[in-house]
Amino acid sequence: MPMGKQEFSINTIIGPNTVLKGNIESAGFTRIDGSITGDINSRGRVVIGEKARMKSNISGTVITVGGVVSGNIVAKESLVVLSTGLILGDVITRRIQADEGCLIHGKVHVCSNEESFSLTLKEYNEAQGIKSALPVFSKKEGA
Repeated sequence: MPMGKQEFSINTIIGPNTVLKGNIESAGFTRIDGSITGDINSRGRVVIGEKARMKSNISGTVITVGGVVSGNIVAKESLVVLSTGLILGDVITRRIQADEGCLIHGKVHVCSNEESFSLTLKEYNEAQGIKSALPVFSKKEGA
C-alpha cells in the first residue's frame, strides 16, 4: 500500500429499503441509508445518508448526517451536517461543520480539547443514566 493512503473498507451497510429495530455495534465504517430504531455505537466513521430516517443515539469517530436523526450524537472527532440533514437531539463533538439549510434542534457542545470533551461526555453519560432509571422509579411508586 502506498505511503499516506489509508485502508478504506465499509464494515456495515443498511440499504435504502431496509427497516431495522435494534442496536448496532460496529468496529468500523458504518453507512445507513434505511430506517433504524435503535442506537448505533461505532468505533469508526458513521455516514447517515440523505434518505435515512433514524430514531437513534449515535456514537462514532467522524459522523456525517444527511438524513433525519431523532436522538443524540457523540462524534469523538468531528460532525458534518449536510444541507439535507436534520438532527432532533443534542450533539457532543470536537469539531462541527453545518452546511447552509441543515437543522439542529438541541444543545450543541463543541469541545476544543480532550479534557473538555471527556468532562462533557461524562456529564452526558451520567444524565442518560439518570433518565433511563426514572421510569423504573415511577413504576415502583405507582405500584
